[in-house]
Amino acid sequence: SEKLLKLAASVPRDSLVAPGTCFGKFTKSQKFRLSVTALDFLAPYAKYKVWVKPGSEQSFLYGNHVLKSGLGRITENTAQYQGVVVYSMADVPLVSARPLPGLRGETRWATLPHLPFIPQGFGVAAKSTQECRKVDPLAIVVFHQADVGEYVRNEDTLT
Repeated sequence: SEKLLKLAASVPRDSLVAPGTCFGKFTKSQKFRLSVTALDFLAPYAKYKVWVKPGSEQSFLYGNHVLKSGLGRITENTAQYQGVVVYSMADVPLVSARPLPGLRGETRWATLPHLPFIPQGFGVAAKSTQECRKVDPLAIVVFHQADVGEYVRNEDTLT
């Protein structure tokens, strides 16, 4: 943001590494690896999404791949090896209205705004949508790349 850049201008250049958000790093073989810090920027533009069941969410947040048994939903027509954003099924809003007290004791219903899904991480689809329907429950359907658990696991080294 502009405010951050103005504040960074008062810091000496040798003390400043970089203002902004780190999207990832280059590997030794000159390939770019996305970091979990890019998740908030990727998620709104994600064409392909995967929702994991609450029982498998913890496993994914510890850095494990998503198995077919933990797959809740997947975007239709997701191709194999396509990048996907991983969401939790627990974030699906089940109630879309709430009661409000009205005049003379009657109840009115107010529609709640739809809660946004909170992305848990991202990865690569190991199987296409069609293949996911046929594979055994222990088959890997999403290769893990990054998750929000990395904020806790790599707290000291995450930039």
